[in-house]
Amino acid sequence: MSFHIPFLGLLSTNDPMEGLVKHYDKIAECIQIINDSVECYVTNGNTCKEFKELTEQIDTVEAQADKIKRSIRNHLPRSLFMTVDKTLFLNYTSSQDNVLDYAQDALHWLAMRRVEIPVEFQKDIIGLVSEINEVATSLGPALKTTISLINGKSIDREGTKNAFRKVRGQREKVKDLERSLSHKIFTSKMNFKDIYQLIHFVDCIDEMAHAAESCADILRSMIAR
Repeated sequence: MSFHIPFLGLLSTNDPMEGLVKHYDKIAECIQIINDSVECYVTNGNTCKEFKELTEQIDTVEAQADKIKRSIRNHLPRSLFMTVDKTLFLNYTSSQDNVLDYAQDALHWLAMRRVEIPVEFQKDIIGLVSEINEVATSLGPALKTTISLINGKSIDREGTKNAFRKVRGQREKVKDLERSLSHKIFTSKMNFKDIYQLIHFVDCIDEMAHAAESCADILRSMIAR
């Protein structure tokens, strides 16, 4: 078995791949905020006084993540010294940032105006959010094991591929749930404004899972031979 030589590790202590982990940590913060916000909004109705505060928190986390992203991009070494293809690296950075952008958009769609979530949708919405969070959570191990493999700290290539498969498998589960819930909402007796607002919310959180899957695909390309 041949090993990838960690050129960057020999030449610099500032590995941009490690910066991606710092950026991912903001996704982990975002996941908790999304969970708390949606559960509060869906189940507590007008008594959910924390929702506005949680929406502001996700704005703060997203702004912090943007700052990390800019720092990573502004301090990239010359292409010769990158451990991975620079285009793949930049594409990954964008896709990972999209997870946060869509999470922020999702909460802002909910916050736009108050929607009384019908009881028959409450369990489905909370379940969908939970499954999407599983996709985003699965991305963390996939990123970290990829970095270990690229930097020669691990030789577990199959284990790394399994981490990618877990993200994709979870994403497939989310896709089915999203289609089913969107159909139920669209064919419900809710008024048009409520349907439009709720469908956009569902679309945004589904895009979180889509962006996480794109990240896993790019990581797979990084270790491809």
